[in-house]
Amino acid sequence: MVTVRDRVRFVETDMMGVVHHANYFRWFEMGRVEYLRQAGVYLLDLMAAGILFPITDVSCSYRASARFDDCLAIETTMEELSKVKMVFSYRVVREADGVLLATGRTRNAFTDEAGKIIRLPAAHYDRLEAMFAAEGKGLSAT
Repeated sequence: MVTVRDRVRFVETDMMGVVHHANYFRWFEMGRVEYLRQAGVYLLDLMAAGILFPITDVSCSYRASARFDDCLAIETTMEELSKVKMVFSYRVVREADGVLLATGRTRNAFTDEAGKIIRLPAAHYDRLEAMFAAEGKGLSAT
């Protein structure tokens, strides 16, 4: 699991003083990018190689409200990995009291710049596979 810490900004809140629901998807992205970074896979390197990984499915279940200036922990775990897709799960927790604010899930496919599904090259896949295996997930599907 990779944890990213962040603080709720005023601009992320709505007229009711709570975080607008769309911000959770940004926090999921922060967690996903950091997970890749910690695995040694860098977004700019993938893009330079013409490899994209668009989201093909996303969900979020809201459990409690985050508010301005709350400190959050965005916990990201890879659930599935293959050479054509990644599936991540997320937990957003308020650090002050440990309240679970939201859970979520994303599925990303690897594509070329034209949007055609591709197999992730070994140079990147092997790094992700090593981190995935280190989390105790075992070997992923290829």
